[in-house]
Amino acid sequence: MKKVLIIISIATFLLANDNSYGQSSSGYHVANTFHVGGAGGWDYPAADAGSNKLYLSHGTQVNIIDKNSGDSIGVITDVTGVHGIAFVHALGKGYISDGRLNNVTVFDLASGKVIKQIPTGKNPDWIFYETFSKKIITSNHSGASLSVIDPKTDSVVATIAVAGEGLETIASDNAGKIFVSVEDKSEIAVVDMKKLSVIHRWSLAPGEGPTGLAIDVATKRLFSGCEKTLIVMDAVTGKVIDHLPIGDGCDGVAFDPARKLIFTANGIGTMTVIKEISANQYKVIDNITTKRGARTISLDQQTHAVYLPTGDYEPLPANAPKGTRPKIVEGSFQVLVVKK
Repeated sequence: MKKVLIIISIATFLLANDNSYGQSSSGYHVANTFHVGGAGGWDYPAADAGSNKLYLSHGTQVNIIDKNSGDSIGVITDVTGVHGIAFVHALGKGYISDGRLNNVTVFDLASGKVIKQIPTGKNPDWIFYETFSKKIITSNHSGASLSVIDPKTDSVVATIAVAGEGLETIASDNAGKIFVSVEDKSEIAVVDMKKLSVIHRWSLAPGEGPTGLAIDVATKRLFSGCEKTLIVMDAVTGKVIDHLPIGDGCDGVAFDPARKLIFTANGIGTMTVIKEISANQYKVIDNITTKRGARTISLDQQTHAVYLPTGDYEPLPANAPKGTRPKIVEGSFQVLVVKK
């Protein structure tokens, strides 16, 4: 009887800890590494589902590579402190947030040529095309505001005040509301795109320091990448539905609506894969080894491939003060391709 009781106890323990790592495999793995080279750090990549191009923020430039082969297609320069890239295919234009220049660079999608630079708020970070308002929006990381750009005129048509230092990723419900990660306040600011103002501020507790953010429009669920935790939030009420363990150093979250999978890019060198079983049920199914520094992410909705930029790091000296960041090995910039 003791043996039976032990087996039952172990089974009960495993069921009670159903969200632990390593329970099952997602089938995702690092299938390729594209070596890009060049100096400088990186931030958000952007896989263009409308073409074979992958755009990579890289210090003072954007590298454009073939997302299937890794071959270089072009480079857009003079975009100092580049954070992200967005597309408006109907107009044939792309938009780059230049954090250190406090502006957005407009470029031609076909040729990569720069068309214009648009002044924004301080340190524009995340940038995306919001389909409901048909506007380009930047979160001004240290400017406590959003800049709303009309892509038809390439001018700022509104500036929305959002209290907080460290505005990060924005997600849209495609129905008139957008959601902004406010890192220092550990909350989501909800913006009404008709009123162009903040209408709610929702706490992410027990999550802290949110950065990456994604949304399932069908189930109305937000997925917020916090410190070692993914918070699942109701996008209608702001209620926290679940919180799941992820790797440390997450700066990017992606959601694949076709496969109902959430991915978090963790700077420690892992990618957590979470299955959305239903609107209120989630399970960690994998914790894939990637590479240190691979903290941002882009999902190609067409191919389901995931792209994570990173580099190699020099070893820290033995006497380095606590908190010292290792230097990037010059010329080591690369992109990991993760897929089934």
